[in-house]
Amino acid sequence: MHSNKVLAQLVVATCSRYGIQRVVISPGSRNAPLTVDFSNNSKITSYSVVDERCAAFFALGMAQQTQEPVAIVCTSGSAVLNYYPAIAEAFYSNIPLVVISADRPAHLIDIGDGQTIRQQNVFENHVLYSVNLEVDATITASNTLLRKALQAAVVQKGPVHINVPFDEPLYETVAERHPEVSALLTNEALHAPKQKTSVVSGLQQEKFQQAWNSANKKLILIGVNSSDTALQEALNLLVEDSSVLVFTESTSNVYHSKFVHSIDQLIYSLSATEFEALQPDLLVTLGGMVVSKKIKQFLRKYTPKKHWHIDAIKSMDTYHCLSDFIQASPAAFFKQLDGNSLVKERSYQKDWLQKKAEKEAGHRTFLAKAPHADVTVVAQVLQSIPKGSQLQLSNSSLIRYTQLFPIDTSLTVFCNRGTSGIDGSTSTAIGAAVASETPTVLLTGDLSFLYDSNGLWNNYIPSSFRIIVVNNAGGGIFRCIPGPKTTNALSYFETPHQFTAEYLSKMYNFAYQSADDAMSLQNALATFYKQGAQPKILEVFTTKDLNDVVLADYFKSI
Repeated sequence: MHSNKVLAQLVVATCSRYGIQRVVISPGSRNAPLTVDFSNNSKITSYSVVDERCAAFFALGMAQQTQEPVAIVCTSGSAVLNYYPAIAEAFYSNIPLVVISADRPAHLIDIGDGQTIRQQNVFENHVLYSVNLEVDATITASNTLLRKALQAAVVQKGPVHINVPFDEPLYETVAERHPEVSALLTNEALHAPKQKTSVVSGLQQEKFQQAWNSANKKLILIGVNSSDTALQEALNLLVEDSSVLVFTESTSNVYHSKFVHSIDQLIYSLSATEFEALQPDLLVTLGGMVVSKKIKQFLRKYTPKKHWHIDAIKSMDTYHCLSDFIQASPAAFFKQLDGNSLVKERSYQKDWLQKKAEKEAGHRTFLAKAPHADVTVVAQVLQSIPKGSQLQLSNSSLIRYTQLFPIDTSLTVFCNRGTSGIDGSTSTAIGAAVASETPTVLLTGDLSFLYDSNGLWNNYIPSSFRIIVVNNAGGGIFRCIPGPKTTNALSYFETPHQFTAEYLSKMYNFAYQSADDAMSLQNALATFYKQGAQPKILEVFTTKDLNDVVLADYFKSI
């Protein structure tokens, strides 16, 4: 069965040709032609999620895991605008998302017709490509625009917007696809274009090789990064050079005993003399956004002589000192570099690994006697997560606490750091759990959880899905950062509340547990990950007036 709207047939068939295997549809009338064709396409799995904001983050979570485009479809009007937070996240995180909005025809815009806004190019600042189809355009012309949009999503790894107008009636169907659509698609290539692998020229490689060999202090800093065996192997070789120091974060997904995985723990209380000793000759960055504000402040003040950013797609001058953007695969570039590098005997790595060991000793001593608070809760939770799991993190304080601890090397870690918002963490984690089929744990704060509580209104949540909510009664990060407590408006920053997750758990059919001290948390975690018929929520209560004090004491102690 197909919609009788040729545009709907063309959009869905072209998406299928370009390898889109998943679509998240939010109910509505204007998008009915698209809904009919997507739901009847045997090559595409359709999901129904009512809330468009949640639907978009749900799709983003699936695309995050597969690195393949996922489509989202909605009706006209304000429904479209609810997609924007996830679109912005996808744009800054290089996640392929195909946004398909149904619309009124042009002659019905701005005349007082219902559920109508100016949808054309509404996301233009945060998409790779915008397509505005027309009711009366030829199939060939529409197909050309569609192909450009889908190629951008696949090759450039990011969101695109396809706006599709439909006249009423909207629900009429036909048994066969329009012959011109069938003929056009039959003659097209079956496979979507693949991202081209960039190669550094011989002359450039020689320049980079000389700069690498001449640098006595080389700092490699890795931000958000998907697991990559080739990159891990390349870094394992590079770190054998004692002039190389590697800084990673929880979301870097690379591990080695010689890597510094807790940046703030190491550099938080360094003196000016120590910062000068840490200042690199050559800074090499790769991956996406970096969480640590301290490392940004350090590198902007103590600038390296050279800064290379290596990425296949996007250049980032985060530290205001970029000298070279190397558009290539980091793993391939490092492999080529290592084959010709001169291994130097320097104290740079040794000195800072010794400092790291001292900080870690203080870290362990502090945790052994620290009271129940956010930071100790995170310590207990991270030690409890089953090997091979996927850890999804919400933004604000939880991602920052996690940075202070080693992550088990069998875990993969994700967080929406593109725009660093709290708005879609739960929906993203659910989408990731559905797409990856890996046991998934979401560690989230109370405000992030409550903000995205509609994300639980989802029929596809695996029974293995786990949520741990650290409830400090509202926005605890604003007690930890300088500034808010010096004003008389703290309650407006931190949003105090007395809500819990218990009744939401019941409404959405989650098993619910709670803990309010170290012992009850230990007991709850002992059974929390065991398989059951329902997904589970564990809510851990902490005292908001204590959390910032404990965190300050932590940094003093190390």
